[in-house]
Amino acid sequence: MHRRQFHRDLGIVTAATLAGLRAAWAGTLRRSPTFLIVSGWQTVNIGDIAHTPGLLALVHRYFPDATCHLWPRDVRGHGVEDMLRRHFPRLQWLKTDIPYEGAFTLTPEIRAVFDRCDILLHGSGPKIFERSRLRLWIEHTGKPYGVCGVTETRDDPEVQHLIERSAFFFTRETASLQLVRDRLRDAKPRPTDFFPDATFGLRIRDDDRAAEILGRHGLRDGEFLCVVSRLRYTPYHKVHADYGWDARKIAEVEAANDRYKEQDHRKLRTVIVNWVRATGRRVLLCPEMTYELDIMDELLFDPLPADVKPMVSRLTAYWITDTAAAVYARAFAVVSMECHSCIIACANGTPAFYVRQREDTVKGQMFYDIGLNDWVFEIDQVEGEDVWRALRGLVDDPAAGVARLAKARRAVDRQYDRCFRAIRRLV
Repeated sequence: MHRRQFHRDLGIVTAATLAGLRAAWAGTLRRSPTFLIVSGWQTVNIGDIAHTPGLLALVHRYFPDATCHLWPRDVRGHGVEDMLRRHFPRLQWLKTDIPYEGAFTLTPEIRAVFDRCDILLHGSGPKIFERSRLRLWIEHTGKPYGVCGVTETRDDPEVQHLIERSAFFFTRETASLQLVRDRLRDAKPRPTDFFPDATFGLRIRDDDRAAEILGRHGLRDGEFLCVVSRLRYTPYHKVHADYGWDARKIAEVEAANDRYKEQDHRKLRTVIVNWVRATGRRVLLCPEMTYELDIMDELLFDPLPADVKPMVSRLTAYWITDTAAAVYARAFAVVSMECHSCIIACANGTPAFYVRQREDTVKGQMFYDIGLNDWVFEIDQVEGEDVWRALRGLVDDPAAGVARLAKARRAVDRQYDRCFRAIRRLV
């Protein structure tokens, strides 16, 4: 054998051997992480549903070989559990029958999952929902937990304790991020950051059901507008039979909703009328929450002019997140008084205008945080014509809207990259 050939062969063997040694070494020192994910807040809202598949998709994006155990609060209604099982067949389940903030004890099933998992992630939402589950994790494991994108503004000693014990705490907008950082001023440093609502990570669609909806309502790809309504305060006493509001609270909510519902929805109707008359294209009225099916006719459809009504369809049954995502993906744009329909649309590449009510918490700050300032309309500061002018700009130059959305999605991904680097260091 020539010397040159010998050294070349030796180099190949050595490289292969070193690669094998590295793989073996990695196998002994590292393995694919196992996550326990606490999410799934309720099934009457496609946004609350969306937090879970959004976070699961993000975890698998950054940890492709990870094992995920889902410990949901509520996935029982409207086919949500079936949807998650269909889209995430590898997902492991920890199902307990204690809803909401009920007291938990360490059952053998919970203990077994705790033993297998490396870290607990509390999913996106309007607050730390599952304090009791976090307490159980803290009491019975020495393992880290973190919060992936909540809005947390409560001045509560237990919330303070959970923030201080967390391995990281990410808020879904910068308005409450500074509050969290202020509350950690005297505590051991830990990663805190802006983690855009996990719904931005949503990657599930039911295209078959979407095609059926489009066919039934005569909608053409890329040529229809979706419009989503909302009352100032969600009437939870009508959504959940056992919500627990007393007569005084119910009266306050209904009085506020009655005060604003017509003036708010008149602005959406202005957008619908201008869209139909200027473009000759159709509109689909959609619900984000179940109760919105009951207000569409009164507040959006019935008052429309006679020449516009034939071009407007409305869903008559509630849908869930993968169907909504597939329909929004095929729309020209979404105009919504609900935050998460806008996020679902943006996650699927469709421009969305958020007509924001001040009662809908500070979560809307996230749209400003990712650079979509011009697509947020504070409802008490604008008229319907203002929203229509912005939408007409997209009609005249759709490429500009696509570019604007792509830039915002890059900003979202940069934040996810930052946050998951911090999580990677823990697992």
